[in-house]
Amino acid sequence: MTVTTVTSNRTAPATGGTPALVVVAHGSRDPRALSTVRALLDRVRALRPALPVHLGHVELNEPLLPDTLAALGDAAAVLVPLLLGRGYHVKRDIPEMAALSPARTRVAAPLGPHPLLVDALHARLTEAGWPTHPDPDHAVVLASAGSRDPESRADTARTAALLAARLGVPVVPAYASAATPTVPEAVRSLRARGHRHVAVASCFTAPGRFATQCATQAPWITSAPLGTHPSMAHLLLHRYDETLMTDGAMKRRALATP
Repeated sequence: MTVTTVTSNRTAPATGGTPALVVVAHGSRDPRALSTVRALLDRVRALRPALPVHLGHVELNEPLLPDTLAALGDAAAVLVPLLLGRGYHVKRDIPEMAALSPARTRVAAPLGPHPLLVDALHARLTEAGWPTHPDPDHAVVLASAGSRDPESRADTARTAALLAARLGVPVVPAYASAATPTVPEAVRSLRARGHRHVAVASCFTAPGRFATQCATQAPWITSAPLGTHPSMAHLLLHRYDETLMTDGAMKRRALATP
């Protein structure tokens, strides 16, 4: 997915310098989520030491995104959602918070679907015991949070299709809330089709209520949340770079227009 939302808050000229990367997490009451996200940002900083990297949350954890943006003043920043598909937070909450800040912001696309996301999903499944050469009776349920937004469900379905192509087995998307099928429903559907070994792939960025709920519903193995897998750090930087390149191309086209 290459569509990037660009949010401009000021008409003043840019002051120069490298735009900061602001990773926007959802937030969770599970303390493991915050520690996981912070560790992921440490990986990003290790990959690109000169890049200013900040964290902001939509809700539940500090720092909240408006506070992070306020601390940046009128500096330039790229907001990369630590979210795995389009939905209300990506389309509405984050752009609206950005528009109210003094910072000069661009909002990147969410992390999924993307091959790097599939790399992390595949690796986590392998760590959980997924075989190198699965039999025809193997299948996977891709468990995600869920959303009423059809574009969010389309993104999850696309990620499932990419993972199926990687694994060579059926992969069915399922949801912890707001959408169907649920994980148990998806498992029953696959078993009815003759798949005796059904794994659950956790399409969650960090531990939390939904990830725990879906793991308890797995009939066989379940993978850990994506967390600090190296591909996640690379994907955050890819979305950051992609946004800057898209913005630069748009400016060049505007200057070339008579």
